Amino acid sequence: MVLPPLSTPPDLPQFGLSRLFTEWGLAPIPFIVTVWVVGLYLWGVWTLKRRGDHWPVGRTLAFVVVGMGSFFLATSSGLAAYDTTLLSVHMVQHMVLSMLVPLSLALGAPVTLALRTLTPRPRRWLLAVLHSRVVKVLSFPPLTFVLYVVSPWALYFSGWYTASLHSDYVHEMMHLHLVLVGSLFFWPLMGIDPIPGRVAYPFRLLLIVLTLPFHAFLGITIMGQTDLIGGTWYPDLHDGPMGAWLPDPHDDQHLAGGILWGAGDLVGLVFFGVLFTQWVRASMKEAAREDRRLDRLEARERAAAEHHLP
Repeated sequence: MVLPPLSTPPDLPQFGLSRLFTEWGLAPIPFIVTVWVVGLYLWGVWTLKRRGDHWPVGRTLAFVVVGMGSFFLATSSGLAAYDTTLLSVHMVQHMVLSMLVPLSLALGAPVTLALRTLTPRPRRWLLAVLHSRVVKVLSFPPLTFVLYVVSPWALYFSGWYTASLHSDYVHEMMHLHLVLVGSLFFWPLMGIDPIPGRVAYPFRLLLIVLTLPFHAFLGITIMGQTDLIGGTWYPDLHDGPMGAWLPDPHDDQHLAGGILWGAGDLVGLVFFGVLFTQWVRASMKEAAREDRRLDRLEARERAAAEHHLP
């Protein structure tokens, strides 16, 4: 089914976990994005396989199943159906789009896949984009960190979120914005693609740790708000057919703040674990390369010594 315009909220049954899988809709923009992105990625994997090259299955699962699967789930399942009815449901959707989706897409290494499968001219274009000044600025870690932590404050404490409740277009653009800002921040930190903005692992860990108090502070602020986010939108829903089961808007907003606080810290710790694992693996590979270099140096010195023996 296609969801009606957001200016006339749908009459939905009482929310429960089962509704996440029974109340599906088809949002045009996320659907088209999902089909095209997944199709292009799988085409690249098939191209590599056809010519006998290897591509890790884990990267495909991370990008297609977890990344784009989570994106489609967040924008087309019950999360999307109820995201304008319950702020708490929207907050779950927010965390999926801004954290889980960007992490999974980054671990799928789509830029590396593109560089390995594109023909020479498109590959040169892609490399030119990657080395452009715009990309270098947009991937500058301090800037992406500021964008990532300021963006949700701007969303919930300006007229932006209220506008998203009244406009399909603004609503869908908000979803894409969450993914884009999350990707700008996490891609250079967590991904394996050769893109600008990559810094040493200690600084990456520091940036991840710094996101934790910002999520907590924003969540606590939302929990303590007396003014309702979205203005009169949620109270007005109580005058409609869903008023019999909808929770008090202030209680739901309190729950939404708690979800942002708890989920932000939990997912942030997961990011920390993934990044620390990547650091350990990189250190082990670097140690192995150094061992091989020392072994070659020792072998040459031994050969030279034997050559000079009488």
